[in-house]
Amino acid sequence: MKVAILHDYLNQFGGAERVLIALLEMFPNADLYTLLYDEKKTFGFFKKNIKKTSFLDIPLIRARHRAFIPLMPLATRSVRSREDYDLIISSTAGYAKGMPIRAPYHISYCHSPLRYAWEIDYLKNLEISPWPLHKSVLRPVANWLRRWDKRASRNVNLFIANSEHIAEKIRSYYGREALVVFPPVESKVFYPDPKAARKDYYLMVGRLLYYKGFDLGIRAFNKMKKNLKIVGSGPEIEKLRRIANPEYIEFIPFVGDKELRRIYSDAKALVFPQIEDFGLVAAEALSCGAPVIAYNRGGGREIVSHRETGFLFDEQSVPSLIEAVRGFEGMSFDRAKIARAAKRFSKESFRNAIMKIVKESGYES
Repeated sequence: MKVAILHDYLNQFGGAERVLIALLEMFPNADLYTLLYDEKKTFGFFKKNIKKTSFLDIPLIRARHRAFIPLMPLATRSVRSREDYDLIISSTAGYAKGMPIRAPYHISYCHSPLRYAWEIDYLKNLEISPWPLHKSVLRPVANWLRRWDKRASRNVNLFIANSEHIAEKIRSYYGREALVVFPPVESKVFYPDPKAARKDYYLMVGRLLYYKGFDLGIRAFNKMKKNLKIVGSGPEIEKLRRIANPEYIEFIPFVGDKELRRIYSDAKALVFPQIEDFGLVAAEALSCGAPVIAYNRGGGREIVSHRETGFLFDEQSVPSLIEAVRGFEGMSFDRAKIARAAKRFSKESFRNAIMKIVKESGYES
């Protein structure tokens, strides 16, 4: 079976790219199409599979791709091929499902419908307009992206959502149903360490984007005078450094998996205050036995069992997060039990679910 895998862009490495690795392990000979490709930032994981990129794939745009979001739908048209495939699998939060690659059947693993189209607050990440002008300047951009995204959704025969939260968005925005398969955690990497030193810090991990709530975590931990480590990089870094008290807040660039496992394992808990499509870092933390303090919406609600694998709070505010941390500290958690509960996010579970869907769709690897 000849398979093409489509991915939005490969100029960063996060949860979506870990899903892509898992898909390529299932289909190691698949051709990979993407808008942008940075071999260094993706650690060479995808080099052997890359088939074609778009006209936007130049260093300037790879480095600042969010400034070029309005051009991405146009760029998808340039990702063409003369190849005929048996099956397309797109791994996408928006664009890849619109690439004009030919196959009789298209399965889309949807991390999210195109955020910039349907939830205008995400346009805060653009660098083309001052945010106070967003309603007048950027709303037409969002409306155009919305029309494009809905048309692109018609290329898909079967949607798989990475959470119930995203399945509901697919239903609302596209009028389509979706199966739910949680993203995979690499259990050979993220597992409980019985020798871990329980250190006196909390943890936040991820790309430093405004919607992930790093500012909320910083303000809360500044006020509590408690230690918080932030692992990641992104466009919000300078803003976050300005509000962080360095006596309590430590910034760490992205680290390798082995080091990240140690940081998860040593932490008191992962702090997860955002509305996330799923939130692979939360599942990774649980897999290491670390409890998670999460906002009770989006992926956090599906990942964390309140008072069993972590602590849920109901308001995205500094007082609510502080209250959650205090509630968490009044409890004890069985880290071995937390890690066992996280097995539902294993790569094996992901692989079995995806292969079952592919076979039931009439295709064999």
